[in-house]
Amino acid sequence: MKKSKQINKSNNMPNKSKNKGSDNYLDYVFKRSDKYRWEKDDKGACTIFIENRGVFNRIAQKLLKKPKVSQLHLEEMGSFIWPLIDGEKSVYDIGQLVQEAFGEKAEPLYPRLAKYIQMLDAYGFIEKKDEL
Repeated sequence: MKKSKQINKSNNMPNKSKNKGSDNYLDYVFKRSDKYRWEKDDKGACTIFIENRGVFNRIAQKLLKKPKVSQLHLEEMGSFIWPLIDGEKSVYDIGQLVQEAFGEKAEPLYPRLAKYIQMLDAYGFIEKKDEL
């Protein structure tokens, strides 16, 4: 099924969505979800703690001796990025800091960073900050 674009009859331009913000992903600002606790160790590595809730998790904990809390250990660049997702910095701002810290090691910077942010968002670790 084809998606149809609504055309603004006065100037033959597609109508913008209701949110007035930019559609440029680099302008988006994200914040960490309050659902997850995290720590940064003395080496700078971040760990996100995920509480395993629900009926099936309770059964797995009892029968299969699964942990009540899982730990997600972030790699070097992820550990650098995670604290920067603070509800203040845009994806572009974070990219600039990553570029300063990692240089060529971060390339291709923005496609890689955007994919990482999208994955964190998809799994519910972060959320897009609402514009007031």
